[in-house]
Amino acid sequence: MNKFNKKLLVLLCVFFSSSAFSFSQNKLDRISVNGSNFVIEDGKIIIFRGLNTSDPDKLEIQGHWDKSYFKEIKKWGANIVRFPVHPTAWAKRGKGNYLKLLDEGIKWATELDLYVIIDWHSIGNLQTEMYQDDMYDTTLKQTYDFWRTIAVKYGKNTTVAFYELFNEPTTYHNTLGTATWEAWKKINEEIITIVRANGGEGIPLVAGFNWAYDLTPVIENPIDAEGIAYVSHPYPEKREKPWENQWTADWGFVKEKYPLILTEIGFCGPEDIGAHHPVISDESYGDAITNYADEKEISYVIWVFDPQWAPRLFEDWDYTPSRHGKYFKKKLQSYKYN
Repeated sequence: MNKFNKKLLVLLCVFFSSSAFSFSQNKLDRISVNGSNFVIEDGKIIIFRGLNTSDPDKLEIQGHWDKSYFKEIKKWGANIVRFPVHPTAWAKRGKGNYLKLLDEGIKWATELDLYVIIDWHSIGNLQTEMYQDDMYDTTLKQTYDFWRTIAVKYGKNTTVAFYELFNEPTTYHNTLGTATWEAWKKINEEIITIVRANGGEGIPLVAGFNWAYDLTPVIENPIDAEGIAYVSHPYPEKREKPWENQWTADWGFVKEKYPLILTEIGFCGPEDIGAHHPVISDESYGDAITNYADEKEISYVIWVFDPQWAPRLFEDWDYTPSRHGKYFKKKLQSYKYN
């Protein structure tokens, strides 16, 4: 083979390998915001209903971060999956090694037509840098750097549809200090600026206070950024029954003007492993929250596809559904997606 033909062969190999990589990484349509809806590239509205993984770091350590786990998520009827990245796991594993986990998860999700939310999974007060538990410890600098890293790495990747900027803001009844919406708004706008400047084309998701439940400040003082959406985590005991009117007043009103996604919902009985106050309920909550979301075309993601964290969706690694899991598996499988 002469030098010209060798050079041509090398160029062709590079072209086809890069094209294949590009295709495998970008076969899903880019999701964008249109009014109060999420839409795909042809303008068609898409509603997300999916499942939360546990932390990819936990799953990998336990030997379950693999494609079979994602196949089961797809089998349950999800069209989106949320990856909760704990700041301490991110720091302990190291940026490069953690990104390898995300690479794998995003690849498997793409192959199974599942969109991805990357969630910076901290609970507490980013303004005082005080947190509900040591596992959620982070700083403003680490948070900004995390989102710069994600934007650079996955900004063009259409599977990574959403960036959930901070999981659950709370002062924990002021035990973590005080916080103002004005300061929280500014922090989120700063993160969004960093994400956009570093090439992040996904949709930033912004949560309110009271463990990501309360969005009432949005009425008077919304986030000053285009192409974003808001988040609520309306677990059952945030309000007493009947829930619906209170949900509308606390967060549901947002859907009239902006896209809204409930990135954590779920319930468990008092006898279930890890049961704690905000999630203790029964199927009546499942009916109420899914009917409410479906009526208003609100997307939602159920917590959590793991047999140890609560409320758990399955009981063992044969994926035997829990009570909570039986309810939501049946519900997710009832939707008909085009």
